Amino acid sequence: MKIDIITLFPNMFTGPFDQSMINKAKDKKLVKINVHNLRKWTDDKHQTADDRPYGGGKGMILMVKPIYKAVKELKTNKTTTILLTPQGQLFNQEVAAKLAKQKHLILICGHYEGFDNRIKNFIDQEISIGDYVLTGGEIPAMVLTDAITRLIPRVLSQEAKTNESFKKIKINNKKVKLLDFPQYTRPENFKGLKVPKILLSGNHQKIKEWREKKAIEKTKKVRPDLLTGLRD
Repeated sequence: MKIDIITLFPNMFTGPFDQSMINKAKDKKLVKINVHNLRKWTDDKHQTADDRPYGGGKGMILMVKPIYKAVKELKTNKTTTILLTPQGQLFNQEVAAKLAKQKHLILICGHYEGFDNRIKNFIDQEISIGDYVLTGGEIPAMVLTDAITRLIPRVLSQEAKTNESFKKIKINNKKVKLLDFPQYTRPENFKGLKVPKILLSGNHQKIKEWREKKAIEKTKKVRPDLLTGLRD
């Protein structure tokens, strides 16, 4: 997979993509990540990429022309172009899984007070990582890149992807999402806090049943909205 990120602040990406699984995926050539400075596609000597909105209002908004030129240069017939904005579709694990199947993504980082609405004519979709306001789309772009990269085949083991939060299982003939089950490691006893005996039993079927039960209990307690409509 190839991911192109268009931003006014490319230095914000120094570090996060050189660590952990993303760096391993890059080393294995399973993903190629390019961070582009939007000012590269401006016309004037000041490299202006934002301007005051027509009709008045505070702050500056991103101009349509630089983004249009950037997308036109980077896009191919296998590209999905995404604008990161608070008005977009809420990002979740299902969206990440769909995007992980794409060949090429362009992520456009919004900034300042917004963007020229005509930019929407040159993108495929808008995505938000939550109902709150950030200073720009750089951190959301990092979130998408991390969540998507780990789902690319051969980046993680199949077992690692199976035993994680938000996996779907069938309960009472209904598919539901569950949070991850509690996990433990050495020592077996820490200040009187003991590892559940079932995990030390070696009975893999019983352990599987225990983990599913605990995942359901945890989800009911912490995220009951994920189990809406499920009969007890």
